[in-house]
Amino acid sequence: MSTTPTKLADADIAAKLAHHPQWTRENHTITRTLVFDNFIKAFGFMTEVALLAQEMNHHPDWQNVYNKVTIHLSTHDVDGISDLDFALAEKIDALV
Repeated sequence: MSTTPTKLADADIAAKLAHHPQWTRENHTITRTLVFDNFIKAFGFMTEVALLAQEMNHHPDWQNVYNKVTIHLSTHDVDGISDLDFALAEKIDALV
């Protein structure tokens, strides 16, 4: 995305989250936890997300413990949540 992201208002975030029930709001991030069959599948998924994130120049904060991946999306440039986070969330959801 080439436009500068804009911080979303709380009502906009809530409306967008209604269309993404797997994601929740945690402070200044949207978050999703995924559980895979094993570490290799979790790591493979992370690799796919990394390629998408690099393409978008929008990188997640995340954690991997064995077969579990927790993803936190926020836009550091706006110190909050933007449409960029939801765009990456949609791409992540398409991988699952």
